[in-house]
Amino acid sequence: MEYKLLVLDIDGTVTNSKKEITPETKEAILRIQEMGVHVAIASGRPTPGTRKVAETLELDRFGNYVLSFNGGRVTNCKTGEIVLDKTIPPEMAAVLCEEAKAYGVGILTYDNEVALAGSAVDEYMELEARINGITIKEVGDFKEVVDFPVNKCLMTGEPEYLATVEKRLKEKYAGSLNIFRSEPFFLELMPKGIDKASVLRRFISFLGISRDEVICCGDGYNDLSMIAFAGLGVAMANARKEVLEAADYITASNDEDGIVKVIERFILKHEV
Repeated sequence: MEYKLLVLDIDGTVTNSKKEITPETKEAILRIQEMGVHVAIASGRPTPGTRKVAETLELDRFGNYVLSFNGGRVTNCKTGEIVLDKTIPPEMAAVLCEEAKAYGVGILTYDNEVALAGSAVDEYMELEARINGITIKEVGDFKEVVDFPVNKCLMTGEPEYLATVEKRLKEKYAGSLNIFRSEPFFLELMPKGIDKASVLRRFISFLGISRDEVICCGDGYNDLSMIAFAGLGVAMANARKEVLEAADYITASNDEDGIVKVIERFILKHEV
């Protein structure tokens, strides 16, 4: 099989434990782009949080794409054009803020370079802001401040308790939202029908390629759908148990240049 698109999660996948892209990984990704293979970043991060990775991989030079907000927004890195943008209406964001208060968990959403917190800022919100290089602002009245559509809301809390919240909210909002965890302490609240796989289905049609020609690599819960969707679904060795079980192939960890090994074996066809 000749693969034409490599889709990469960021955290725990293309970056190592220090949140860095190694020279070896960068070189391999640049090489396949020079060969004409498309590369896309697919991340739960907001768009500003993907910028450094996209620049490092020179996606702009090759006219490649970022799928931010778990695919809620698709951006052409060369032109800046937003080719897909799915949002939650402000009235639903306000409802979710009330749910977060009722359950005693954190909630935030995004306004360009700022994370807007509808509850007291906790350690997980601080982590989210730090990872993405954005500021965080606690707002007194979420309903009043968030008066615009948003790509997603994020609830935060202790993993075991957040799993209970996830189950209850999934049952309650099954018809209007897509709800899943990207990390044990991050609960993603997305527009209905938006996850990495659903957006990839539309994206590959836009590119004119088939799912059999796609490799998707990831490690987290929010990567499950795209790993199942891809012609070749790859889990990093450091991936969650469920991701390892869903994958067609398990590569080395993100601290062992696992993406390089995927490129060498399945795109460059080298023995590894």
